[in-house]
Order: sequence, then structure tokens, then C-alpha cells
Amino acid sequence: MTQLEPHIFEFPKPLQLEGGAVLPKWQVAFHTFGSLNDTLDNVIWVCHALTANSDVYDWWPGMVGPGCLMDTDKYFIICANIPGSCYGTTGPLSIDSQTRKPYLHDFPLITVRDIVQVLMELRKFLGIKKIHLGIGGSLGGQQILEWAIQEPDLFRYIAPVATNAKASAWGIAFNEAQRMALQSDETFTDGQVDGGSKGIRAARAMALLSYRNRNTYQKTQTDTDEEKLDDFKASSYQQYQGQKLDRRFNAFSYFSLSKTFDSHNVGRNRGGLEQALGKIKAKTIAVGISSDLLFPPEEQKLIADLVQDGTFYEIDSFYGHDGFLIEVESLTKILKPIIND
Repeated sequence: MTQLEPHIFEFPKPLQLEGGAVLPKWQVAFHTFGSLNDTLDNVIWVCHALTANSDVYDWWPGMVGPGCLMDTDKYFIICANIPGSCYGTTGPLSIDSQTRKPYLHDFPLITVRDIVQVLMELRKFLGIKKIHLGIGGSLGGQQILEWAIQEPDLFRYIAPVATNAKASAWGIAFNEAQRMALQSDETFTDGQVDGGSKGIRAARAMALLSYRNRNTYQKTQTDTDEEKLDDFKASSYQQYQGQKLDRRFNAFSYFSLSKTFDSHNVGRNRGGLEQALGKIKAKTIAVGISSDLLFPPEEQKLIADLVQDGTFYEIDSFYGHDGFLIEVESLTKILKPIIND
């Protein structure tokens, strides 16, 4: 059964960020499911995507629980909310200890390497020395790759899903368009704590166009009324999805984490992607989604080609990038026989 509230751990030392800034005080929120075995080697660590939280039950139904891929009768599952988010870990809404006010626009750039630094500190605090499987999709997959490079002996398996080793110009362009939408909302630019409602709704509507694809919309959002002149189903869907995210997320965190996406490059200061990915020792199962416009399958195939022990799998899905969340049965069929060997 999922926990109602995450665990909160406050770290005793400042966090030095890759970009040069320092967070003097910071905390991380995390959930755990299942139990550690006697040999402490049954850990599955899940890294979440952009707007998710640390409660995997909440956003990846069918993946966690008895008999599922992340079988709680067999494995100890951990997921930590990432810095920059708004679900318990330090982010733009957190209080700056120097100003005694929320950071908001002053929250520093958080890179994927900074996120992994937080995850490594949490791992040490929990006393975990081996991870059976590290898994994540999208931004979560970026974290898994970065972590497996920094601690190559930690993981037995990693499963980066619908992700890449370096942010693409295409992805950065989508993110910038969404940030422009946020910045057009005066309540956001003025720094109102609850500001950015209209901006985040527009940004989410833009994002959906990259998360799905034309065929998805054509099949699910086409009106049957051939005489209609306005109020189309696709329009209502965009409005609904924007409102839905606005109710559960925060515009300042959305802006911050989109910047995190853009800065991702495992090859930075490591001699490029080939040298960086070559450091990964874990058996790597890189999974792509056939219709993914944002992270096309060739990006996952590149990962499998450049790591020491990599295999590429492609899921034939109608749902685009969101297929990594929806195609649970297909993902389970790929991963379960491998991780249960």
C-alpha cells in the first residue's frame, strides 16, 4: 500500500551545484516500498520524470506491487523527488535561508548531475551499497545514465527508457517555447508565489504536442460532428490538460526543471558521449518508443551501442513519448525476464 506522505531527510551540509551556486540548506522527499533482504542487494531505484513525484504508485500504475515488474514481495523500491520540483524536495518554493523568502526566480540552475549528487547522498544515508535495477523514463532516464557513469559499480542493471544521453536541439526548442508561455504570464514574471497559472496551462498544452503525436490526436480527439464550426474536442482536451497540471504542479518548478532538461549532457567535460557512456558497467536495457517524437528511438539505440553491455528494445506504441508510462505490459515483458535471472 502506498504511503500517504513521503519521508523527508534534511541534509546537514550545503549542496555545491555544478553551475557554481550553493544551496546552504536542502532536503529531499522520498518513498520506499517493500523490504530490504538480508544481503541488501534487492534494491530497485526509480528516477521520475518532469512533473512526477516520489510516489511511484501515483504516476506509474501497474509497475509496482506484488507480481508486478517492481514486485514489492521481492524488491525494495525507492524513488526520490528531485530538486527543483514542488513535491517535498528543495525547489523554487522553498525558503531561501538568507532572504527568508521563497526562492522563486532566484532558484539556481539544477543540472542532472546535481540531481544525481542528491540521489547519491540519499543512497549513502540509507546505507545502500548495491542497486539491482535503476530505471527511469524521460528526465528519469537521464538521471539513471548520469548516475551509472558516476558510480559504475553500483548498479547491476539499468533501464533508461524513452530518454537520451544529451539534450537535443528539438527538445530544447520545445522547452524554450514553454518557458516563453510562462514568461508571458505577468503573475509569473512579477514573482507571485501562486502565479503562472495561465502560463503553465499554455506550456502544458505545448508539451502535449511533443508527448503524443498527430496520429494519437487524430484517433482520440477528432470530432464526429462534421458540421461543427467551433468548440472542437481537441481544443477542449488541450484546455483540460493545462488545467489539470495547473492544479497539481507549480509554474516556477516547471520553469526550473525545463532548464534541467536542457543542460543534460553526460559527455560534458568527459571527452564526449562515447567516452562517458563507455564508463557504464551495468547491463543496460535501453528502451525506445516507436512513435516518440521528443526522444526518438535512435537516441536509445545510441545509448545501447556506446555502453559496455547494452541492448536496445523498441516498443511499438501508438502513444508517443507518453508510451513509457502507458505501455506497462510491454515494458514488463522486456524487463522482467532479464532482471529476475
